Amino acid sequence: MRHTWRWFGPIDKVSVRDAAQAGAEGIVSALHHIATGEVWPVDEIARRHEEIKAGGLVWDVVESIPMSEDIKTQTGDWKRHIANWQETLRRLSASGIRTVCYNFMPILDWTRTDLRWETGHGAKAMRFDLVDFAAFDIHILKRPEAAADYPDWLQEEAARRFSGMKDLKIAALAKNIGAGLPGSADGYTLDQLLEKLRSYQGIDRARLQQNLVDFLSEVAPVAADVGINICAHGDDPPWSLLGLPRILSTEADYAHMLDQVNIRANGVTLCTGSLGARPDNDLPFIATRFADRIHFVHLRNVTRDSDTVPCSFFEDEHLEGATDMVAVIAALLSEEARRREEGREDHRIPMRPDHGQEILDDLTRGAQPGYPAIGRLKGLAELRGIERTLSHARYGLGA
Repeated sequence: MRHTWRWFGPIDKVSVRDAAQAGAEGIVSALHHIATGEVWPVDEIARRHEEIKAGGLVWDVVESIPMSEDIKTQTGDWKRHIANWQETLRRLSASGIRTVCYNFMPILDWTRTDLRWETGHGAKAMRFDLVDFAAFDIHILKRPEAAADYPDWLQEEAARRFSGMKDLKIAALAKNIGAGLPGSADGYTLDQLLEKLRSYQGIDRARLQQNLVDFLSEVAPVAADVGINICAHGDDPPWSLLGLPRILSTEADYAHMLDQVNIRANGVTLCTGSLGARPDNDLPFIATRFADRIHFVHLRNVTRDSDTVPCSFFEDEHLEGATDMVAVIAALLSEEARRREEGREDHRIPMRPDHGQEILDDLTRGAQPGYPAIGRLKGLAELRGIERTLSHARYGLGA
């Protein structure tokens, strides 16, 4: 695999040189300062390439071209935004980019209740606490009909939890959940979040699935024409939140998307952490089933508090948690070998160590939550060790 590293641009407290020292070969980045729905300017694309080259690496993957709520709901400027997405693909291709990640999650990107939860050995990790989330939804956001989405026991536990919350905890919980897209200055107040939720009235799961298919029917042919692979990131966490439908949470969800727009350029960002939060997602099997359409990989692990859907979980060390990382990497290496035999130019699948626990000097660096320097270095080293071992000639998966 090609080892990459997410970098949020000059504001990132973990530099490109840090990434190179950690063992990364390329950078995953985006132009977070460009308004969602607008075309990325050619000079801004060139500037990002130069910023990354100055640190000694190259820009390999775009994560992400943001998806406007207009596109997801097919309202407002959605047709113009799709045209702008297509034009941005053309400009990125002209600059040398060959992989673009995106997600189709309504309103919020990955959602956590605690961005720096302390683990047993003192590291800081991101956590989704189901009781805290229910307390936020029912008692802080006060979403109409929210209580009906939770079983009685969870409503009761959320009420108890909320009754003991101090103002600082309430404010922190609201900020964490409403944080919006990582690397972006966007975020939502409670009133803004309620207003956004109202914009999804009448949009059920089937409708949102069709809106994704409609988007891909317009965009995937352009991506194929310009030599870019586009790849959908899964829902995180992989179940409905705030009454909103989620449509990329399971193996069946991805199968539907790929079958409906059956173009190789239309593919998957395999995120073992997002999909791994559900006990019914078999990650090694999913990696094998969709191997031909996996264009980008996020390797991370989560430990679930229970094997229910939904559940509470935290982001564990890369080789711990519920996902068999060795089996996943073996499946990916087998696919790379198959692609090499076919002579495919995209035989090396870009991978990045996704998220990571804050350890050692990370604890005082103040980097983007989930994107520490040393925690990711540790994860990349562990993952690279597995890959190197499985690529040994004895195992038949080597280059």
